[in-house]
Amino acid sequence: MARRLALIVAAIVGAQHAAPLPITGGLQAQRAPVFKQVDLPHAYYWREMYVPQVTSGPSSATWSPDGTELIYSMQGTLWRQRIDSPVATQLTSGPVYDYQPDWSPDGRSVVFARYAHDAIELELLDLASGTVTPLTANGAVNLEPRWSPDGTRIAFVSSVYNARWHIFVLSPAGRDVGAQHAAPLRITEDTDSNLPRYYYSKWDHYISPTWSPDGKEIILVSNRGHIHGSGGFWRMDARAGAPGGLRELRYEETTWKARPDWSPDGTRVVYSSYLGRQWNQLWLMTSEGGDPFPLTYGEFDATAPRWSHDGSRIAFVSNETGNTSLWVMGIPGASKRRVRALERRYHDPVGSLRVTVVDRAGRPLSARISVTTAEGRGYAPDNVWRHADEAFDRSERQFEYPYFHTDGSAELTVPAGVVHIEAWRGPEFQVFRADVNVPTGIRTTRRIVLERVDNLPARGWWSGDVHVHMNYGGAYRNTPPHLAFQARAEDLHVVENLIVNKEQRIPDIAYFRTDADPVSSATFLLRHAQEFHTSVWGHMGLLGLTSHYLLPEYAGYPNTAAASLALTNATVADLAHAQGGLVGYVHPFDTRPDPADTTAPLYYELPVDVALGKIDYLEVMGYSDHLITSEIWYRLLNCGFRLPAAAGTDAFPNFASLRGPPGLVRVFVHSGVKLDHQRWLAGLKAGRTFVTNAPLLEFSVAGHAIGDEIRIPSGTHQLKAVVGLRSNVPIDHLEIIGNGKIVATVPLDTSRMTAHATVGVPVNGSGWYVLRAYSDRAETPVLDLYPFASTSPIYVRVGDQPVRSAEDAQYFVRWIDRVESATRASAAWNTPAEQVGVLRMLAEARAVFTRY
Repeated sequence: MARRLALIVAAIVGAQHAAPLPITGGLQAQRAPVFKQVDLPHAYYWREMYVPQVTSGPSSATWSPDGTELIYSMQGTLWRQRIDSPVATQLTSGPVYDYQPDWSPDGRSVVFARYAHDAIELELLDLASGTVTPLTANGAVNLEPRWSPDGTRIAFVSSVYNARWHIFVLSPAGRDVGAQHAAPLRITEDTDSNLPRYYYSKWDHYISPTWSPDGKEIILVSNRGHIHGSGGFWRMDARAGAPGGLRELRYEETTWKARPDWSPDGTRVVYSSYLGRQWNQLWLMTSEGGDPFPLTYGEFDATAPRWSHDGSRIAFVSNETGNTSLWVMGIPGASKRRVRALERRYHDPVGSLRVTVVDRAGRPLSARISVTTAEGRGYAPDNVWRHADEAFDRSERQFEYPYFHTDGSAELTVPAGVVHIEAWRGPEFQVFRADVNVPTGIRTTRRIVLERVDNLPARGWWSGDVHVHMNYGGAYRNTPPHLAFQARAEDLHVVENLIVNKEQRIPDIAYFRTDADPVSSATFLLRHAQEFHTSVWGHMGLLGLTSHYLLPEYAGYPNTAAASLALTNATVADLAHAQGGLVGYVHPFDTRPDPADTTAPLYYELPVDVALGKIDYLEVMGYSDHLITSEIWYRLLNCGFRLPAAAGTDAFPNFASLRGPPGLVRVFVHSGVKLDHQRWLAGLKAGRTFVTNAPLLEFSVAGHAIGDEIRIPSGTHQLKAVVGLRSNVPIDHLEIIGNGKIVATVPLDTSRMTAHATVGVPVNGSGWYVLRAYSDRAETPVLDLYPFASTSPIYVRVGDQPVRSAEDAQYFVRWIDRVESATRASAAWNTPAEQVGVLRMLAEARAVFTRY
């Protein structure tokens, strides 16, 4: 979900306090985001929903002037196909990704967007010669190029101005090689809205231009004047500084995918919207706005519509089958024909690579596979969902890490020559890596044998991801069977699908149920749970609800009936507990909170709810920085609270571009040799857990297991800790942490992947101990900031001495003081009594900390 604390409260991203433990610096700096030159919030949304992504199926299409052919993007290259033929001819290739073609009115060339060298630039393809020439070279992200009807101008969207989305118009020079094109002209204003937007910048954006048939005007999408959504539809003269400027036609929330297209007769506009529904469908409105009506129906997405030049057909992309597919629909009548590339003619020499994955006994294994060329460009079978990482280290590769999942056998077409293969099946298996030479026109088979690192279910440890969103606006349409396939390929045994709103809609609400999904088995559980999504107090996971889904799904949403802050997380936790559910805070911290920083309001409710006994677990590993989150966790433990560690990827498995698949981070729960959800949740609540993205940990103190309490008499003691580590990637640090401090450093073997030791732990008072492991840098195929693992605590009670830290208690008192100040200053209440009730709750929590 809208993940990071900085998004919930800009307040706690200030100056750093003195940390309980030194943190290795620069861990995140190695992995920089894709398209870091775009300065907009919530990059994981606009990158997936707006910026084109490589998919094995089609992602966008354009008509030939005579209406007999389409050119479209597929597998990151451009393809040309007659709509009455099964043969597709590849037009572009190489160590690049090509998207969003638009065919020139004279039929001679295609403008398109090319991703290479950390930018997306516009290129011009001459269809007769195959020559590609650049139209832009600004190092920005340039998208959605559209020819004017007379072929003299190209409208497009670029981040080149102030790193925000604006519409530009370019007048291409002649088609001669070396011709100099006129500089693009920005035609939209840069406007600070001063609106309290949550998912979007306070600066208005302008996207998705489409030309009027006479070439004088443009209809576009903008959020100008509105808080929620990527915006409605506006109309303007196609030139900068035109009299009258923008004219609003119609407001809808939309979420990046509207992509309007003006009909050739000038009277209608087709676009994609989820208006009042859970999925995007095609809608028609007049070119003056008015009331739209739907053209398509269904529980899937229909997007990227394009009129044929005679106005009799619309080409569009659908994910009705799960993957993306290309369709042509007749207007009127809505006859539909799928355009299939059953025969593919490639631009360059290629070969066929068949990959099989088995265990030591030769049994097929599902797994995650990455196939790349030396330049880092990825390749995948034609029938799989392609995915790519959201960030990468530029010193290691030119593109983000690509991958797909397989049931044990996959066949794909790759450029002739050497390709690199990596196979991953979760932390309990070794990583496989190999280079394979694939000759032209030859099928090459590579058999992959994945060796086990450990078999934890055999000892009663079952891995789970407590934070997955099956469908959340991505390119694909996910289903429980496919989500189960993805999880099994990651060797994940429990998936908590947290159903949650995406602005006005709740994409997976139809799947909510209080028992296991029917795809579950003796070794796999899919449960449909809930994430409660407030824009102020912080986000929470609600697991194991036994009655119903909690509504309204959010609080603190300006300009809506849910604008009041009165629905606190404490109240929601009580409602979940009344159903027998577990409550946890999710994706907590990317930056160190500083309660002394008063530059912005602070509402984050975590310490309040922990003090009041509302919280059953914390995502110590999530879509966040694990070491920084651990610092805050340690402070809470130092105040005597018992807070188990959980792990939730916040995975969007229907995205093509995401930080990681389900199980990227996971929690192992000791719940017995038989997988049972109630026992698994009970083990989680009891703290019999460790969290990881690769390292596997073993830890006991004085013969007591993770989650236990050890009681010893007053005095000084030396307890024996038994420590074990097995990892499929190198680890730099293995440490025992006691009361927030490193009490022992455990040596690793020469591979930095194994350790076994017995360590003496000095105990002078009551406290807690965890074992943690981490690396100083990212390690593929662990698609995370860095490899990390931690156990939940083993608690030690010395005599009757409680666990107390006055310093940490005062830290949270200052935190609650900040929350109180923000609460008093806010006017977002339905009644004065609501504010009084929240202030009373804060006073109760403060009293818990001030007892120290």
